[in-house]
Amino acid sequence: MKTQAKGRVAAFVGRFDRGVWTLVVIQLITAMGFSISLPYLSLYLNQQRGLSMTVVGAIMMASALVAALGRLAGGELSDRLGRRPVLLLAVTVRVVLFVGMGLLLAFSGPIWAIALMYLLVRLTGAFAMPAISAMVADLTPEARRTEAYGVLRAGTNLGWGAGPAIGGYLATAFPYSALFAFTALASLISLALVLIAVRESHHVREARAGLAALVSTFRDGRFLVFVGLALPVLVVGGQLVSTLSVFVVARLGYSEAAFGGLLTLNGFLVAALQYPIARLAQRLPRTRGLVWGALLYGAGYLLFGWVKAYPALLAAITVVTFGEMAFAPTSLAVVADLAPPARRGRYMGAFGLAESFGWSAGPFLGGVLLDAFPHSPPAMWGIITSLAFAAAAGFVLWGARLRDSTSQCADRT
Repeated sequence: MKTQAKGRVAAFVGRFDRGVWTLVVIQLITAMGFSISLPYLSLYLNQQRGLSMTVVGAIMMASALVAALGRLAGGELSDRLGRRPVLLLAVTVRVVLFVGMGLLLAFSGPIWAIALMYLLVRLTGAFAMPAISAMVADLTPEARRTEAYGVLRAGTNLGWGAGPAIGGYLATAFPYSALFAFTALASLISLALVLIAVRESHHVREARAGLAALVSTFRDGRFLVFVGLALPVLVVGGQLVSTLSVFVVARLGYSEAAFGGLLTLNGFLVAALQYPIARLAQRLPRTRGLVWGALLYGAGYLLFGWVKAYPALLAAITVVTFGEMAFAPTSLAVVADLAPPARRGRYMGAFGLAESFGWSAGPFLGGVLLDAFPHSPPAMWGIITSLAFAAAAGFVLWGARLRDSTSQCADRT
């Protein structure tokens, strides 16, 4: 039995390049370190520095714009300079930033400096993501890319799930500034792994660069249509924290801890089930994984309009999470498939821009609908989920056109 178990583990590990596993470990450590401290920054600014939640929210919204710019720049430079230099630069700068953030909090530094430091943290984190996503595609055969992105997401969410629990415990024994010391330590470990274990996966250099080259990405008709269809799903996914927290706590009357339980379940499910779901999605046509992801996203959020009991809310977040687990790795695999090998970083950065916009526009749309339908949850959530259902129909048509164009090309040859 032990031999069989070892054989299965070895077979699983052997399905992916060693570089992919290194990135999974780096993402796990980075996400855990990030979530130890950053979720508590809003509490620090509001409770200890007296900032209104409107101002805190404005800082968080600005960080989304900064993250979008970071995605674009990181994707472009990862194609021009290589994946490893971009990742190395981002992780190195993050170590310095987290040390600086800890010092600012320890000595009650000016609010503008703390806000600026936070924006730079978000910028560098976004800067690294296209390089990581492109490197996974570089190191993985097309037939296993959905699986590989599933493993990457599982590791990331495992870190995200562990971090807040560790940070919450540490916050009871240490000041907020000490949390950033632990985050800096985690970033330093990630930096050591990048230096020791990460090897360059992209050796093509493009002579063409700059704004014109970036704009050319959005002239790719198939990619542009895909991004346009994915964007409504990303807007729906953006309801997870801001809109849902207000709805569950302020409208349904549950505690913040109860809402935290929904997020904990979301993180646990992704950590436990993302890989098997991704492997199942890998066996399906890409468009089918996108359709199922969009439908489950929509169905889960639609349930929030009709249920009130906490077990039912747990069931609804479970459906949402299954939609997330189907859609997220499949969408990254589609981007990798559509991108020319020499431009994968640029395409990942462009798609990251759409992700950042979706996760910024989602809370805005949710806030407008919360105000517009204060006593009609079915109407509010129905409007939101209609975006996901419309996207699912669009993916069906998009997939049919792709099959038609592929068959026509085959007939011509």
